[in-house]
Amino acid sequence: MTTPAAEPLEAVQQYIDRMPSLSTTVTKVLEVCNRPNTSPIDLNRVIALDPVLTAQVLKLINSAYYSLPNQITSLVRAIIMLGINTVKNLALSTAVVGAIKKSGVGMPVDTFWTHCLCTGVAARLLAAACGVPPNHHEEFFVAGLLHDIGKIPLHACFPELYQQARAVADLEEGPVLRAEMLVLGCTHEDAGRLIAERWKLGPALAAAVVHHHEPEEAEEKQRQLARIVALANLFANVYDYGSAGDRHPDPAELDKLLAATGLTWPHLQRLTGSVMGEIDKAKIFLQV
Repeated sequence: MTTPAAEPLEAVQQYIDRMPSLSTTVTKVLEVCNRPNTSPIDLNRVIALDPVLTAQVLKLINSAYYSLPNQITSLVRAIIMLGINTVKNLALSTAVVGAIKKSGVGMPVDTFWTHCLCTGVAARLLAAACGVPPNHHEEFFVAGLLHDIGKIPLHACFPELYQQARAVADLEEGPVLRAEMLVLGCTHEDAGRLIAERWKLGPALAAAVVHHHEPEEAEEKQRQLARIVALANLFANVYDYGSAGDRHPDPAELDKLLAATGLTWPHLQRLTGSVMGEIDKAKIFLQV
């Protein structure tokens, strides 16, 4: 990876420092869930202290996204049914998306979030196709949902230059990552790293945010997640589900990711039949 220039990153860091912090409750949720022997009761004690977060988690659990047969009104029951890891990711994703929305996306909002939701939904479905255990599927969704958050401070700090970078990418019919480095001296992965550090997103989500264009650079433990999010991102770009500025996916990169994940082109084609419906269900994450 090319070393980013210090000056633009300083401006990005100042912007990120002004972004809303994640709540104390969410920070505590992450801390509790990282303990090896955490129980549903432990997680319930933390979330229940925050009525807003409790309501948000229950709203998500009872939404069409999960399509559960009966309404769940008990947080403990929800944690037992969905698992600690899933509820942790629900709490984290609602907090991060809320903080992003407060700070302002800057780019065309509808197309940006459609791209992010598609990447999350596709990552979740591809994880299942790769045999990832169900209790980890939500982590892949959240990683896909958040993979492009580094574009937000870049666009906010350098709106004209960022438009130039996108124009360069279009002119070259190449990746926006390369164009960002040429025009700005840093990339949305560099900015994403700073956000992941600020919000203490943890190694798995940080890997998706920082390495979704070169997943082989991720730590071995996080490499599968980074590869699947990278493939989901390419899927969203190939099939034009929204847009976050990367309009020229590299076919060679697609072939490499398919080989690395053990998936095939028909796996991606099959997603097109269900992904729009899944995106519509996942829009609940933007509404809580």
